[in-house]
Amino acid sequence: MRKALIVGGGIAGLSAAWALARRGVAVDLFDQGPLPNPKASSYDEHRIIRHAYGTMEGYAALMPEAFRVWDSLWQATGRSHYEACGAVYFLRHDNGWYDGMARSLDRMDIGYRDIPLGDVAARFPMIEERGLLRVVETDGAGMLFPIRILTDLVVLLGRLGVTLHANTLITAVDPERGTLIANGRVHAADTVIVAAGAWAERLVPSLHGVVVPSRQAVLYLSPPQALAEAWSRAPVMLDLAAEGGVYILPPRQGTRLKIGDHVFSREGDPDGDRVATDHDLERLWPAAQAVFKGLDEYAELERKACFYMVHEHEEFQVRAAGAAGYVISACSGHGFKLGALMGELVARAIVGEIAAEDLSDLAAGRVMAPAWERAA
Repeated sequence: MRKALIVGGGIAGLSAAWALARRGVAVDLFDQGPLPNPKASSYDEHRIIRHAYGTMEGYAALMPEAFRVWDSLWQATGRSHYEACGAVYFLRHDNGWYDGMARSLDRMDIGYRDIPLGDVAARFPMIEERGLLRVVETDGAGMLFPIRILTDLVVLLGRLGVTLHANTLITAVDPERGTLIANGRVHAADTVIVAAGAWAERLVPSLHGVVVPSRQAVLYLSPPQALAEAWSRAPVMLDLAAEGGVYILPPRQGTRLKIGDHVFSREGDPDGDRVATDHDLERLWPAAQAVFKGLDEYAELERKACFYMVHEHEEFQVRAAGAAGYVISACSGHGFKLGALMGELVARAIVGEIAAEDLSDLAAGRVMAPAWERAA
């Protein structure tokens, strides 16, 4: 029987294990912490999933298949951790985002529509209208609930016979020989996959200088009572300014209101704690104050820091690495929504369902539909 070793128990590593196990491959999965690991970039209350990607049209082309993989997971676990609530984009800067979004959604037959600026105050009383150029509502979007997804995946993998190694430190990986060293012991297989998130570059030298760890801050808030009802009905929201933007996830299904910043710090040590400091929040607070009305009336519940691996052009680095190795480095905050698909694609390459040389362009969003159908 073919065997694979996987380093990393985040969404990409767990999904690769699931995809390989379904194809009859024996899998050992290793993580330096518990499974699921609270330090993993994947570990969070909720994340946005959407078809609209603005000028990043190659990533938009990946989303129909990403949704299909998620649907397969819901069937395998017996319950869905996705809530369709739509997305609204508040545009404060014209950089071509709308035109790219419109082309992509038209190709995929996903609905979208403008919201008149005069309707914003009534529909979204929490949002600052000053400075808005355009407001766009899209279908095909909602929230994923990562902690629940990761937990269900760990349980599913156990049922499928995957050998899980929690609290196991990986000190070396040899992608030419398909080996790794875990807690001082050598493990060997036909293939080794590194999906170690912010720690990946320590194990895969070819990632040095291509991706960097980036410490990112998010805030969890409790809205004022006067806005609680409006927030309970709110979609996921992205406020797009000249530099970066703010993403907003409303409180749904037992989660808290979360806001985050899409400007990358490109600094930090992933071995550090996950409590956001004043320094971490230097950009997020002013950006949020420009988006929210009366932000001072919100109660701060938690400051959290997480880590992404960031590429200059936000391109995922998913590719063969050596004669018997693969790497999955999901760059930027797009990682979770596409993480299950990235694991699936690597599994397809390993068993010969797609050409390994096609993997890098597909994962980096450099291939447009209908070329995507080569991987379906």
